[in-house]
Parts: sequence; structure tokens; C-alpha cells
Amino acid sequence: MKKLYAVLFALFFGANLFAQLPKLQRVEPAFWWTGMKNPKLQLLVYGKDISANSVAINYDGVKLVEVHKVENPNYLFLDLELSSDVKPGKFPIVFSSNNKKQAEFVYELKQRVKNDQLHQGVNTKDFIYLIMPDRFANGDKTNDVVKGMNETALKRDSMFYRHGGDLQGIINHLDYLQELGVTTLWLNPVLENNQPKTSYHGYANTENYKIDPRFGTNELYKKLVDECHARGMKVIKDLVHNHFGTEHFTIKDLPMKNWIHQWPEYTKTTYREQVHFDPYVSKRDKDLMEKGWFDKHMADLDQTNVFVRNYLTQSHIWWIEYAGLDGFRLDTYAYNNLEFMADWAGKVTAEYPNFTFFGETWVHGVPNQAYFTEGNKINQGIDTKLQGVTDFQALWGINEALTGKFGWMDGLVRLYNVFANDYLYKDPTRNVVFLDNHDISRFYSVVGEDFSKYKSGIAWLLTTRGIPQFYYGTEILMKNYANPDGLVRDDFPGGWQGDKSNKFTATGRSNKENEAFNYVKKLANYRKNNDVLQTGKMMQFIPEEGIYVYFRYNDLKTVMVIMNSNAEEKILPTKRFAERILSSTAAKNVVTEEMINDIRTIKVPGTSTLVLELQ
Repeated sequence: MKKLYAVLFALFFGANLFAQLPKLQRVEPAFWWTGMKNPKLQLLVYGKDISANSVAINYDGVKLVEVHKVENPNYLFLDLELSSDVKPGKFPIVFSSNNKKQAEFVYELKQRVKNDQLHQGVNTKDFIYLIMPDRFANGDKTNDVVKGMNETALKRDSMFYRHGGDLQGIINHLDYLQELGVTTLWLNPVLENNQPKTSYHGYANTENYKIDPRFGTNELYKKLVDECHARGMKVIKDLVHNHFGTEHFTIKDLPMKNWIHQWPEYTKTTYREQVHFDPYVSKRDKDLMEKGWFDKHMADLDQTNVFVRNYLTQSHIWWIEYAGLDGFRLDTYAYNNLEFMADWAGKVTAEYPNFTFFGETWVHGVPNQAYFTEGNKINQGIDTKLQGVTDFQALWGINEALTGKFGWMDGLVRLYNVFANDYLYKDPTRNVVFLDNHDISRFYSVVGEDFSKYKSGIAWLLTTRGIPQFYYGTEILMKNYANPDGLVRDDFPGGWQGDKSNKFTATGRSNKENEAFNYVKKLANYRKNNDVLQTGKMMQFIPEEGIYVYFRYNDLKTVMVIMNSNAEEKILPTKRFAERILSSTAAKNVVTEEMINDIRTIKVPGTSTLVLELQ
């Protein structure tokens, strides 16, 4: 096993050479770039008793400011300062004891690549498609099992084991995603997760600078990003600030006691975000929420530790620069130290002003959710600089609108109320709206496999404010309930050689699946080609008699959306919407392209949503 890891390590670091491997096992980040706005760089050095050595660097433009020795003698942290005119190149970092060289690492400063296609940021013009890489498509069977890793089982008939999906499988199906109207990919974490069980989901990474070899390589990940950029698409990387997998080298051999939050016995978080803003909160409750572990195999990081902060932040900036990423999704956002998250956001934005990121805030209540965002109307005591969130309140709203009974505060009114509270955000359009994801029940099951309700949800998703996000397979009516969550992570049919059907093709889909696919495709591409649904303003009207109406509009175009939650057809008089209809007298159904020549009244089928472009 040690020999295999040594080979993999040498392959990954390329020209970064070690004089004595037993003394020096790794330096992270293994390389950096010239021309970065922040001149400071902190290197983590790991090796047996490495702190017994002195350190020397001799390279023009690189200053060794300080060498930090910590509790564990196997670590050193080196503070470097790079001058603004430092040249790209390689130089040795020499480790000596008693004036005798013990080890040497050849460090490289690379030239930054300047390209307008890189680090674009994700915005309301985009349509995000979320993929769980292990369950989407297997493009390279040779990496299904990697000897020497802690989990080598490959069982497609079990939700708990790896199935073999990988980055090459995603690259192979970019045409499919483009046809659907997707502009942006968000992949569940792809960093190495060498945990012995359920490693497929990626949320307990054991490396910070290395793609899981069962998904591919760093180079292949960069190729995926490059392929997307060549198609005018973008890529979001999923990050976990809150914890590392317990097989991470810094967890198995802690640099210092406060690298992680430690308890006398295993202590789980309370999962209660209210402690961040509760004016009557107890210190114990707040500590349990923020410092308790998310799970036994997820070691909770102490983000007040400056070395932890630097290690996380630099690894994230490294991936932006290395792969040319466009955005981040921040997992388990509410469990983090918010002062650290504000500092992290400031450093990322300072380096990449157009780069965007949104946090997962799985909470209940608009104020609870808005609390975590930047510049909000809530006295949070700290500006997190978080641009947007996963809008769970809108999700609960659309679910209630489609499955609940219409009432004073119920049914469609709940959805209306979610958006009525948008005043709490600095910019609610930066929130990511969605119908399902890898942690919750699939949307088609939520609406009871009612196809009309399914289409209503899709119509809402692609016309409402915010950035729409889709979950792989929703377009072909994949279904199931998250009990447990592995049930909503089925393989995409056709992603594996020998699958009985190939849903990536029209001939492999059933008539209803094709109808669903084409419905999503029609609306997604209309949205992609019409600014009004991307950056247009929104006006909504209080729902009445089970009907909710809102408009998206700009100076050139107006789109009217009518959601009828009644089982029966309704004739809708439009006089009350005159301030937005203005002089329009006709409308075109965006999906069917049929004309409605007189819109003084509009016939709305039962349990349906019309998307109308006013003429």
C-alpha cells in the first residue's frame, strides 16, 4: 500500500522532487503562481520529525518570513512572501539539521494563465445541472476499483457502494446536457474520499489537492472544465469547509490539538442554525451546533485556528487557478464559523472579483435563511459576504403550492409569501432555486407522480427569480424518496455499458419521458435565449381562488406566468393585472407556441402553469 501511495504521489506532484522521502512526505500546495494579488503563501510541510530541521530558500522574489513549529514535530508551516515581480521558475526548499541537508523539495512558481473565459461567475443567466459523478455515467472502467484504497467494492445493486461513474462519463455526455439547455455543471465533491464506507458521495474528503482516482485525475478534471468553457458552459466546484474525512492525513496525525474540535466522547452537532441569531442562546447550544461533529467519520475543523483557515482558503484558491473554475457551492454553510467564512469570502473575491459562490442553508424560515447572506436587512453583527444561498424556502413554497390546499396562508400563498420576504436580502436574485437535489426526495415523487404538477414545477423553476438548479434525471422523471438519501441517487440509465435502456437518447426514453425532457428543453432554451427571464424584473400578485400570477419583464418583453392549483379549468379575467399587461392584447404560449388572440380572459387548464409571452 505504501509503495502504491508513493507512486501516486510522485505522479501527482510531477517535477517536485524529494531528496529523502522518509524525511519529507508532502508539501502543500505543491506549486503556486506568480502575479497573485495576495503576496502571502503558507506552505504545510509534513514528514517524520521534520520540525527538527532548519529551512532555507534562495530565490529572487521569494522571502521566507517565518517558520512555524507546532505541537506535532511532523509538521512545519512556512510563511512565504512573493514579490510583485517574482519570476516563474523552480527553486529548492532545503531542510537541514546540524548544517547537514536532510531533505529537499523542488518548489515551482507557475505563470498565471490569462483568459476571459475563466472565473466567470455564475448568475441569473445560467441553468445549473447537479450531477453525482458516481451515479451519472461510467466513461472509464479501468478506474472503477483502485487497489490500495480503503473502499474497493463496486456494487451497482447497492445504494451504499460505489457504482463506477466518473469524470470521463460526464465529458462523454456534454452534448446531451447542452441540448437540454444546461449552461453550468455542479458536481458533488470530486476530491479524494478514502473513507472505508460510503465514499461515493464525496462529502468527507481525505485530500485537498487531489481528485479521487476513481473519478479520474486532476488533469482530467481540468479537461472537463476546459471542454465546458469551449462550449460556453461553466463549472461549479462543491466545497466542504466544515469537516474532513477521518482518513485525511491531518486528522490521522493532527498538527495540533485544536486542528479539530475535540470532545471527551463523540459529540454530534444539534443541526440547529437558530443559535447563530437567537438573542437568548445558551453558550452550550451554540458550541454544540458549531463544534459538534456532523457525523462520526467527519472530523469537525476548528476554523478559529489560523493554520486551518490558511490551509482551507489556499486549497480553494489553488483549484480556482488550476482548473479555471467559475463558482463554488459551499456545503453545510450554517455549521461553519461565520467570521472565518467572511474572511474566506473576502480573500476569494479579492483574488477573483467575478467569481461567485452560494451556500447550502438547509433551514426553515426566510429570516433564518437570509441571516447568512451578505448585506442583509437583519442585524447579524457580521457581514458574511455570502452572495447567495440554496433557496430551501422557495422549495418548501413550491412544494406546498403544488401539493397543499389553497388557503389564507397555505397552498400557493406560501409560495407568494416566500418572495414577499425578499426584502430581507441584499440581492435575492443570487439565490439558487431548485426542485430537488442529492439529499431530498425527487420532485416527481413529491408531487405524487402527477405529470401536470411536475410540469407546473418546471415552469416555475425556469421563470421565477434567482438561478435555477436541476438535479440529474429529473428531466426523465427519475423518482424516489430520500429514505434513506441513497434512494434518490440512482444511476442514470444508459450511463453504463450494457444498461437495458439508454435515456440519453430519445429512442431510449418512453413517450412520457420524452415529453418531460422536451418540456424542460423548451423552457430552458427559451430562458437561455431571452434576457427577460434572466435579468428581467419580477412582479407578483396575491393569489386568489387558487390561482397565482406573476410577471417577468424588461423594456423589450413581458412574460406572464399563471399557476392554477385547482383541479378544474378556470377562466381568468385579466383586468386586475392591467398595470403589467399595459397595452398588450395577445400572447404566445412559450411551450406550445400557440397564440391567444384576446387576453382579456385566459382559459387556464386545471393543475397547470401557463408561460405566456405578451404580444
